[in-house]
Amino acid sequence: MNQRKAWLLLIFCNLFWSGNYVFGKYVVGEMSPLLLTYVRWVPATALLLVIAQKMEKPDWKMAVKSWRVLAGMAVSGIIAYNMILYTALTYTSSTNAAVVSALNPALLVIVSAVLLREKLTRIQSLGIFVSFTGVLVIITGGSLAQLIAMQINRGDVMMLGAITVWTIYSIIGKRLAQVPPITATALSALMAIVILTPFAAPQFSTLYQLPPMAILGIVYIFLFPSVGSFIFWNVALREINAGKAGIFLNLIPVFTAGINLMLGVPVTLVQLTGGLLVFIGVYTTTGLLEKRLSRLREA
Repeated sequence: MNQRKAWLLLIFCNLFWSGNYVFGKYVVGEMSPLLLTYVRWVPATALLLVIAQKMEKPDWKMAVKSWRVLAGMAVSGIIAYNMILYTALTYTSSTNAAVVSALNPALLVIVSAVLLREKLTRIQSLGIFVSFTGVLVIITGGSLAQLIAMQINRGDVMMLGAITVWTIYSIIGKRLAQVPPITATALSALMAIVILTPFAAPQFSTLYQLPPMAILGIVYIFLFPSVGSFIFWNVALREINAGKAGIFLNLIPVFTAGINLMLGVPVTLVQLTGGLLVFIGVYTTTGLLEKRLSRLREA
């Protein structure tokens, strides 16, 4: 796989995750964050195991030998991240949650630099700044006064915990090079289900009371954010370092605005401007700008 294909995977990955904020906000009003996390991953795990066998044909015995790393992925990326995210959505809006998640790239870059010794050039660092500026434009409406007056609620603080956990998951996943990405996701999800079952079981009776829209939301969440996004994310991380991949998380607030537009919520000029800055930042950080400048100098 080349880098362009990896970038495309990351774009769709974050598009699917954006829908998770919107649908998750609604579904978590009908069930607990624990039960939603469990119900999301049971069908997703079954599908991931089948896909892993078909596409990767892994040596399952060899993969299981990495159970300690897989367990770390299960606890961080499957259990902790999802439960913190869905709990946060009970206190804050899907937009706020998506916006706070945009801080993740900066955290990934810092942790990657410290633990993995991954380096970014000055121009790529500028891309991080531009992307983050775009996010700030979106959440403040272009008003500095609004930024200063913002009040951080419990849900927003929880989202800071969620992105910290996701950073840990990304770093762990990067170190699991000996296990194919889909296999790793499937096995870590299976471990998470085993851990969660005794805690989720007492709430199973509430599933019969779910309205049709909640069921539709669950189907979306297990198919796209659970299966699609996790496969795309782990596959892309084999080609692109964690710091650069994290920049694409800045697309989540932009895509969330787009989903809201489709749901009838108007998108303002300020949001469009912020979205453009995010895309420019991603373009810069991926190294495409540097390559173009290099070609211009050679010409």
